[in-house]
Amino acid sequence: LRTAFSLSVPQGTSMASFINIGMVLSFFLARQGDRFGRRRLLSWTITGYMICTALSAMTVSVGQFAVCQLLSRLFQSAEVATVMVFAAEEFPAVRRGFVLGVIQGTSSLGAIVCAGVTPILTATALGWRTVYLVGGVPLLLVAYLRRNLRDSERFTHSAAKTTLPLLRVFRSQHRGRLLLMSAIWALVMFCTQSALLFWKDFAVTTRHFTSAQVASCMTIAALGSLPLVFSVGKLLDLIGRRASTVVVFGLAIAGVGLSYTGAGLGLLTVGVLLGIAGTTCMLSVVQTITTELFPTESRAESFGVANSLIGRSAGVLSPLVVGLLSVRLGYGAAVQTTALGPLLAMLLILLFVPETRGKELEETAALP
Repeated sequence: LRTAFSLSVPQGTSMASFINIGMVLSFFLARQGDRFGRRRLLSWTITGYMICTALSAMTVSVGQFAVCQLLSRLFQSAEVATVMVFAAEEFPAVRRGFVLGVIQGTSSLGAIVCAGVTPILTATALGWRTVYLVGGVPLLLVAYLRRNLRDSERFTHSAAKTTLPLLRVFRSQHRGRLLLMSAIWALVMFCTQSALLFWKDFAVTTRHFTSAQVASCMTIAALGSLPLVFSVGKLLDLIGRRASTVVVFGLAIAGVGLSYTGAGLGLLTVGVLLGIAGTTCMLSVVQTITTELFPTESRAESFGVANSLIGRSAGVLSPLVVGLLSVRLGYGAAVQTTALGPLLAMLLILLFVPETRGKELEETAALP
């Protein structure tokens, strides 16, 4: 993309930061799920994501491309938030963690497949544009499959069918809990958005690995992480949210620490594997907890504030902060500092978040 639009490295990173603002703006769309329903919002976000993805392939300037991708991120992030809320409301307490974990694991699997086919697609006559043309095809299938999807029973029988005035949720009885989950999301996203973003550059420039070695390491680590990623949901239902937090967040901290050390290629591969598994599983844990701690009438709004508005904002800032620190500390030490985020988030969960394993949403939302 930088080559196609004749962008320097700083211009390219600036474009990426601009595009990621769409994840923050998705809050304003995701919150509408409390007003119009989960099914309707899911339809809107799938359609919007599909259109903006296809339009990205047709852009002729960097400005047009950035705007289309910003909107794509907006619809995509709102779609993910809606799916998580929808799934939490539709499945019983004994399977809720498992289901949300499978959804997050499937997302990771999709990312691995995408990474594998992208080099093939960019080698075609249309180059990078093929990625966005092909990327919209699965959304056509999803749009077709969701035609008979009904809204969640909990939302259907909810007394309220409207969203609170913007940010009034901070003045509701759940303000303290919302602030707590927002802080946890910010700490987690600050780490996950940089944990692997800089690793290839670190491996090539600092450790002097070849591109082939980096590709091999990432492939082995990504595939090796899948069993852990797909098992986190079962772990949540088996040993509970708090105990799972210790295991998952511990993996993430260890992975980030090991991935950016002077270890050999074998140990670095293990570190990247733990980093991929840990950072992905952390999202499953926090997503599960967030959907459980708020009532149906404000669940989408609360999830949007904590995840999209606060958490994603921290995620947007993370690469910029790491980039500044790397000038003084180097990539390794700069990225390793982000592991403080999961450590602090784990302590907040253990100290202040109630255990919700085995409880229905009506019970978890009423917990002190």
